Amino acid sequence: MKILIVEDESKTAAFVKRGFTEEGFMADVATNGTDGLYLALTGDYDVIVLDVMLPKQDGWQVLTEIRKYRTEQPVILLTALDSVSQRVKGLEMGADDYLVKPFSFSELYARVRNVLRRTPARQLEVLQLADLDMDLLRHKVTRAGKILDLAPQEYRLLEYLLRHPSEVLTRTRIAEQVWDMNFDGDSNVVDVAVRRLRRKVDDPSGSKLIHTLRGVGYILEEWN
Repeated sequence: MKILIVEDESKTAAFVKRGFTEEGFMADVATNGTDGLYLALTGDYDVIVLDVMLPKQDGWQVLTEIRKYRTEQPVILLTALDSVSQRVKGLEMGADDYLVKPFSFSELYARVRNVLRRTPARQLEVLQLADLDMDLLRHKVTRAGKILDLAPQEYRLLEYLLRHPSEVLTRTRIAEQVWDMNFDGDSNVVDVAVRRLRRKVDDPSGSKLIHTLRGVGYILEEWN
């Protein structure tokens, strides 16, 4: 899953990004309202965590613009303004939830999961191929009913592969989408990650789903 964090406080942004990255999310950060709005309208995010007090454009303005063009986009507001009127304002303007600072990451994560669970546009909760299942909301992966213990990086890689089944994915594309990095042709970071994932997903099963196309990239597909 992919999350956009619009937060100008660097420590808060880093704290939230680290927490969601550890939970297997791909996370982008914008430090002002203008950049946040641009990413919100041009990117594809499962949820947006939006601070109210932002430079350039505040959270109210950003939320208003998001709702003009993306009515179903899940948005959770963050604010230091702890008053009933402010919470009501946020909800009436179209926020899906409202969390007051300071907050614990566990509460924010729980609220994100709850918003995703009830959002009509995000009803797909399980990605599946053959006997491989990824439950996005429960953050659980199984193969033939057996739970797989994946590191956060492995989880993000597998999610990306499952979202693009039977599609040839180049190393460059994987690096950009999973690690948010420019791929260096001399780097083997993608190959190493795929090998580690394959050991957990394919090796115990005997039935291979992750295939290498030499000189091209990788494909997730059930081959008979």
